[in-house]
Amino acid sequence: QVPLVESGGGLVQAGGSLRLSCAASGSIFSINAMGWYRQAPGKQRELVATIFSGGSTNYADSVKGRFTISRDNAQNTVYLQMNSLKPDDTAVYSCNARVRLPYYMSYRDYWGQGTQVTVSS
Repeated sequence: QVPLVESGGGLVQAGGSLRLSCAASGSIFSINAMGWYRQAPGKQRELVATIFSGGSTNYADSVKGRFTISRDNAQNTVYLQMNSLKPDDTAVYSCNARVRLPYYMSYRDYWGQGTQVTVSS
């Protein structure tokens, strides 16, 4: 019902940068939060960063000062600028959006398909 299309993953050397994008489409009444999660092999999925409709943000301690999340509310798109990448940042990064559909009162979570980020040392 609400596809999330991600782009921007890839292979980069340590110290490099990547920018992830995620666009939500479909019949959307409003989006509360949009965010990025990641899951490395053998590890649990973890929150990387979240941005709310008013602009407030949350970051995992491990990425503070290196990653920046931003959002284009008009385009229902969220971005993750990743700088000073480290090998420990290697993971599948998935986009999440908390969406309210027309004629519904509650929000529900939608997920992208995931994009691989690999940081070589």
